[in-house]
Amino acid sequence: MRFEQRMSDSDALMWTIEKDPMLRSTITAVALLDGPPDRDRLRTMVDRGTRLVPRMRQRVRSNPLSIAPPRWEVDPHFDLDYHLRWVRAGGDRSVRSVLDLAQPVAMQGFDRARPLWEIVVVEELQGDRAALVLKVHHAITDGVGAVKIAMVMFELERDPAAPADMPDEPPVRVMSQLERFWDALDHERRRNLGIARRSVTTITGGVAGAAAHPGGTVERAATTASSVARMLRPANEPLSPLMVRRSLSVRFDTHAVAMADAKLAAKRAGGTLNDAFVTATVRAFRRYHDALGARATALRMTMPINVRREATSDLAGNQFVPARFAIPLDIDDPVDHMRAVHDLVGVQRAEPALAMIEPMARVLNRLPTSVTTGVFGAMLKGVDLVTSNVPGAPIPIFIAGAQIEALYAFGPMSGAAANLTLLSYLDQLLIGVNLDPAAVTEPDMFAKCHTEAWAELLAS
Repeated sequence: MRFEQRMSDSDALMWTIEKDPMLRSTITAVALLDGPPDRDRLRTMVDRGTRLVPRMRQRVRSNPLSIAPPRWEVDPHFDLDYHLRWVRAGGDRSVRSVLDLAQPVAMQGFDRARPLWEIVVVEELQGDRAALVLKVHHAITDGVGAVKIAMVMFELERDPAAPADMPDEPPVRVMSQLERFWDALDHERRRNLGIARRSVTTITGGVAGAAAHPGGTVERAATTASSVARMLRPANEPLSPLMVRRSLSVRFDTHAVAMADAKLAAKRAGGTLNDAFVTATVRAFRRYHDALGARATALRMTMPINVRREATSDLAGNQFVPARFAIPLDIDDPVDHMRAVHDLVGVQRAEPALAMIEPMARVLNRLPTSVTTGVFGAMLKGVDLVTSNVPGAPIPIFIAGAQIEALYAFGPMSGAAANLTLLSYLDQLLIGVNLDPAAVTEPDMFAKCHTEAWAELLAS
């Protein structure tokens, strides 16, 4: 992958708005292994990964006066043993005990003076199994990029041939504040020059197009402006009458669905795998509300839309736009519900504002941090749930002699009551359920509703 020296404007926004801890963007994953990984091999693999993936040794350094987005710079005090740790399983040494251990790991903010990742190896699970708890800041990359980066440390065989010689450590250069100031000015000069050049071409083409089709040009401008307004519109209150409180705590659960069954259910509705996932999720919340006597007709959902293109597919960093829209709960038939979800998602993917995310982020980054945080807080704290769908590995993967049996991703809440993230692996859909216990006060009840919603959808 290609790694830029600076954050993009959208990545910088994720970093900036964490002034409000409710808007933290921490991704946590739990990998369940069929046995304990070899300690020496694992440490060597991770060490190698930190030399091949620049972000694993880089920390974030802001610029004086915030002239430009923060830089990624190699940590001169990098300590592998801080980021990679081993613990023994607690409790009954079950998968539930691993999730209970992962929850406080996910709740803790990152040390901003260090690279933004951690791995905890959990040993001595039942049946001589093990697990990895992986934690990474969303500012490093999105879900698609995270899978690509993770493959640097994963293997395709249990005992592959020894890799080539260990790469050299990356060079360390600590810039002075003055150097950082001039570097930021130069970055902005070059970027503004590039924007100006592209603008000339765009304006020239736009003028010609406007002369030929003046009505269409005005209509497109109005449509784009309306789309941007919808994206930035405040939503301070959730639509759920039940999930109204928020906290900094999390509750992790998991759910697995056979991929073939989910595809068959989606096909019956003329939809996609993602349509089936979203439909089952919202129907689970409908059941949960009904069970607790709080009928809801719609929930406000955020769904990241992948905007990676061929030219940027190998670029590290985030390449998604968070679509935010109301999704109905009051459709009785599961197939009809899936069709409605398909149409709604299609509308979101066609929003003109999707192409405006970086320019909008650049403007927001120029505002005082408290203002930017307030804008995003107004947009996100009224969200009821987040759903995310990430394609994973279709083949078995290994790490230091152990096979990964399952890999669950738990996306950040970012002000919502829940985040359900689907990560495919082999022939299964593995769903990480991240709940705010202040909002979803009966997590066992929700787990039951979630299981029943999927059963209903697969049988429809």
